[in-house]
Amino acid sequence: MAEAKKKPTDWRKRFNAAKPPHVVTLHTDFAGVKAGNTMLISSPGDIAAYIAKIPPGETRTIDRLRNELARKAGALAMCPVTTAIYLKVVSEVALRDLDEGKRLDEVVPFWRVVSPDSKVAGKLSCGRDGVAHLIALDGGAAES
Repeated sequence: MAEAKKKPTDWRKRFNAAKPPHVVTLHTDFAGVKAGNTMLISSPGDIAAYIAKIPPGETRTIDRLRNELARKAGALAMCPVTTAIYLKVVSEVALRDLDEGKRLDEVVPFWRVVSPDSKVAGKLSCGRDGVAHLIALDGGAAES
């Protein structure tokens, strides 16, 4: 029996289908955050907006992104699981846009947050080398 081919993921559809950002109060400990504390469940749109504001030649760590967005939302932390998922969604939308002919300065510069050695980079369609290439094209961003 032939194995059914998996349909390619429609990253833009996943981007648009995400729930709006919201803050939850944890009932159990999760990802280093204690029960009773607040956690932001962000969205691809908020993550894309944050990344788009990072100036060329600069980067931010994923931890810094999470801390700043959580603080802005009035939460103690930001969910690391959804952050990684949504970073991948944002990155794949940008990669698709580049494939379709958009210029580097016309897409969300995800490489300013996703470093080549990160887990997220290893899961992207461009791979770690592709992320490193984009960083080089962007002027060899240094972490800030």
